[in-house]
Formats: sequence, structure tokens, C-alpha cells
Amino acid sequence: MPVVIGSKRESDFTDPIGMLSDCHRRIERFLRVLLTIATEQQGGPLSGEQKAAFDAALNYFRNAAPQHTADEEESLFPRLRRIESAEMQSTLEQIDALEHDHERADASHQEVERLGREWLKRGQLPGEDAKRLASLLAELSELYEHHIALEDREIFPCANRLLSPEDRTAVGAEMAGRRGITASRTAVRRS
Repeated sequence: MPVVIGSKRESDFTDPIGMLSDCHRRIERFLRVLLTIATEQQGGPLSGEQKAAFDAALNYFRNAAPQHTADEEESLFPRLRRIESAEMQSTLEQIDALEHDHERADASHQEVERLGREWLKRGQLPGEDAKRLASLLAELSELYEHHIALEDREIFPCANRLLSPEDRTAVGAEMAGRRGITASRTAVRRS
């Protein structure tokens, strides 16, 4: 990932909530790539640059996005559910809705993957499939817009306020473990 002077440095495993938010920026960026190319090309031939960008975005959602979901559903959300506070109780329903969003997104991503790989393999995508791909990506964009806003504005700040330092450390270690990074290297940034 290129370095932009003056930009916020990405978080590492010592700041797992920051890492989750950083991942949201990648989700937004890769989804924008898929949606832009699908909308502009409408199943037609792709340039070499478009193929590479489309393939990279599909790979991101196939490989990294499931880790992000696991980070939330297996590490963060269970710890938040154990916190007994008025603030947390009002957040629990939102967490249930977020998990439902993950299920919806996963189903859509599977179809996007299938259609996208077919497009890359064949060089073109039939009209109905191209329309379906663009529609799925537009739906995902809308889902993520609401989902990410809720997490970044409400869930993650709540987690930063209410999780103990030990819980934050455990979440970071679990996130690192999902990526095959040992505890001694947890300060290494996630790709």
C-alpha cells in the first residue's frame, strides 16, 4: 500500500479496534473499484489495468474480508456481550443486526466472486449477468455504508471505552493469530 505523506498511520495489533476501522477503509476502496469497473464496463472487455484492479479487489473480499468478519464475530462482539453496563445493553441489538449484515454480505460476495471470476476468465460477461453483478455491488455498497458507519461511529467507540486493556490485548492477539502472526510480532501492521 502506498505511503501518503500526512496520512494517518495504520493501526497495528496493539490497537485492534483501530485495525478494524482501518480495514473498513480497505473494504470501501475495494468495493468502489468493483462497482466502478462493473458499472463502466457493463460486462464488456476489460483493459489490463482494469483486470488487475478487479482481480485484486475480488481477492481482497475472498481472503481478507472473512478474517475481518471473524475478528468482529469471534473476538470483539463476544467480549462486548459480556460487559454489563447500560451503554452496552443498548448496543447489543445493533450487534445482532451487524451479524445479520455479515450473513447478507457473505451471500452477495459469493455471487460477486462467481460472476467476477467468469468475467475475468471469459473476457466478457453476458448482459443479464453484468446487470446482476452491478446490482449486487450496488446493494453491497449500500449495506456497507450503513454497516461501517454504525461500527465506526457507535460500536468501536463503545468498545474503546468499555473493553479492558486485557480484552483489547486478547482481541489483538486473536486477530494476529488468524493471520498467522505470532504474539511476539503483534505490533506488525496488518496488510
